Amino acid sequence: MAPEINLPGPVSLIDNTKGQLVVNPEALKILSAITQPVVVGAIVGLYRTGKSYLMNKLAGKKNGFSLGSTVRSHTKGIWMWCVPHPKKPEHTLVLLDTEGLGDIEKGDNENDSWIFALAILLSSTFVYNSMGTINQQAMDQLHYVTELTDRIKANSSPGNNSVEDSADFVSFFPAFVWTLRDFTLELEVDGEPITADDYLELSLKLRQGTDKKSKSFNDPRLCIRKFFPNRKCFIFDWPAQKKYLARLEQLKEEELNPDFIEQVAEFCSYILSHSNVKTLSGGIPVNGPRLESLVLTYVNAISSGDLPCMENAILALAQIENSAAVEKAIAHYEQQMGQKVQLPTEILQELLDLHRDSEREASEVFMKNSFKDVDQTFQRKLGAQLEARQDDFCKQNSKASSDCCMALLQDIFGPLEEDVKQGTFSKPGGYRLFIQKQQELKKKYYQVPRKGIQAEEVLKKYLESKEDVADALLQTDQSLSEKEKAIEVERIKAESAEAAKKMLEEIQKKNEQMMEQKEKSYQEHVKQLTEKMERDRAQLMAEQEKTLALKLQEQERLLKEGFKNESQRLQKEIQDIQMRSKSQQPMCHIL
Repeated sequence: MAPEINLPGPVSLIDNTKGQLVVNPEALKILSAITQPVVVGAIVGLYRTGKSYLMNKLAGKKNGFSLGSTVRSHTKGIWMWCVPHPKKPEHTLVLLDTEGLGDIEKGDNENDSWIFALAILLSSTFVYNSMGTINQQAMDQLHYVTELTDRIKANSSPGNNSVEDSADFVSFFPAFVWTLRDFTLELEVDGEPITADDYLELSLKLRQGTDKKSKSFNDPRLCIRKFFPNRKCFIFDWPAQKKYLARLEQLKEEELNPDFIEQVAEFCSYILSHSNVKTLSGGIPVNGPRLESLVLTYVNAISSGDLPCMENAILALAQIENSAAVEKAIAHYEQQMGQKVQLPTEILQELLDLHRDSEREASEVFMKNSFKDVDQTFQRKLGAQLEARQDDFCKQNSKASSDCCMALLQDIFGPLEEDVKQGTFSKPGGYRLFIQKQQELKKKYYQVPRKGIQAEEVLKKYLESKEDVADALLQTDQSLSEKEKAIEVERIKAESAEAAKKMLEEIQKKNEQMMEQKEKSYQEHVKQLTEKMERDRAQLMAEQEKTLALKLQEQERLLKEGFKNESQRLQKEIQDIQMRSKSQQPMCHIL
């Protein structure tokens, strides 16, 4: 079970200092410790519209995010509050409260546009908070949405960002929730009651015409409909009498408007129940460290004068995580081999089987922790490192076997060497006695278990080093005739040749085993990669189907409203998604 992060209060995530956006290192440290998936809710709107109050309610607290009661904006930059998700165990709720848009002290919309774009890029649910009804003034104040294609890039390829081609944006953007504060209208049309969602859809209807006024009217509505096909609306009455609004967070529940209390409870219940985990393209869930990386990548891009690019952010994150995945996989391999391997192994295959099992587990660890490994770059790095470690284990195994056998030979043949020095065999019949004793000791050597793969080679080299001793004993043994000595010399040569042949066969066998092992490893890697690609493809297909369904729904609305041109433009996007699905090509170019 991953540890929970429960901050006592909000912390600044992105400071807005003299028009510059700067990431707070302390906030990044908090995010880096969150291993659970994160549900990220961000709220944006004009200053002094009660955004912070709603965020405090989502956190389950009366106090937390600063509530302003004057014409000055209290929240600067983007503030973050991380709490255990009240309805999703093993998840963390990350609430982002943003600087109020249109602050009179700033006099510059540039910062507002970036705050708006960052809130969209970082959240899984985006709440836009405004006062009163959805009229043209409200739409004009939401001009930031029409600037999104000028503020955000879906991918690094030039020429792919336009309002007409928003398929990549839709797959990446959060759910959209519009909250209307101090709403006083009756929700009805032609005397029939309607829901807040119905009211939103009616407000987003387009106007017939191609003149400048119609375009100005339609553009923000069209952008909301295209970028945010998944949308919701909530209305709120006045929370209390005007004289009490300055201390809203101190008011007791009985001092608040009962309708407002009920509306806030309904809003919180929906957000907490329906907000999804923040995901990357392909359905990859975001945790704290991944959100940390996104924050850094996007803010650094803005600070350097570039546009935040979703593709680049994912690639940067993939570099970090895939490098870490390789390290985790290697650490797992070494831990498993350290626990399982006892050097020297009796035969090479024993070591190769242990390596293969540990290698397979290490690859599974890598697959679990990696994503978007373009061209399998990091998997190849892992494969090369695992092969190097296999070679190292083989060398260690050979050395351990050699050391073991040398010590064993010294222990077994030591007394024989001492007898030779003492002249025990320097007498008639001594040679045969020496050979007999040597054969007995060889038999004893063979009976000792777990000498390892160098047993034969070490013994052969040892006996070769003692050939001069045996030859001297042979030549000085007066009990043997010259013919017998010649026959013995030939026997020794034949025995040596047989041993050499056996050694060569052993080396060939080892080489064959190593080649067979590499082929098995390759096939295992191919199998694991194929399975992962199939899972990723299935996830991508599901994501594309979801986007397609939303596009078709929007197309149907446009046709009903009589906007054939817009419907035809949308049809091109739909056909593009369908072609990608048929060819199983990813929606983003980085997969």
